[in-house]
Amino acid sequence: MKRRAPRPPTDEERHLFRNAVADARPLSHDRVHHEPPAPPAIPRQRQWDEREALRESLHAPASVELLLEGGEELAFLRPGLARSVLRDLRRGRWVVQDQLDLHGANRDQARDLLADFLAACLKRNLRCVRIIHGKGLRSPGREPVLKGLVAGWLMHRAEVLAYAQARAQEGGAGAVVVLLRSGAR
Repeated sequence: MKRRAPRPPTDEERHLFRNAVADARPLSHDRVHHEPPAPPAIPRQRQWDEREALRESLHAPASVELLLEGGEELAFLRPGLARSVLRDLRRGRWVVQDQLDLHGANRDQARDLLADFLAACLKRNLRCVRIIHGKGLRSPGREPVLKGLVAGWLMHRAEVLAYAQARAQEGGAGAVVVLLRSGAR
């Protein structure tokens, strides 16, 4: 939509304006009051949060953990592995070499398909794969039934080193990217 340029005021409008401001006087400033700037804020809460996060990361129990960060974002890291492995997986630094789509499978079919897929991936020496479990949009109550099941199954598989929710462009909350151990063991 194109804007029109404002029309210039008429002589009558100019006359009315001048009459309205006839007794106005210009402001005179003999001094300028300038407040010094406030000192910079000290982010105490952030410092406390960072200190607590560091303490937790150093003293957390070394157990198999299912991390639910950012709501229901799935993430898992096998104990003994550096957290950078999980960070790199989340950021998409590993190339996804194959994928399994579980849409339409019931829980028994999904478990069998997942086991067969992981075995085949190990034989082919694939290291990074995507498992599409779906977001549950067609499930009763619109809850992702396979999401939690897949997370549990993967966590208990020895060949799974880590997994993280896929990035938005790779399926987001409807998929996980899985890092597998080398098949050469």
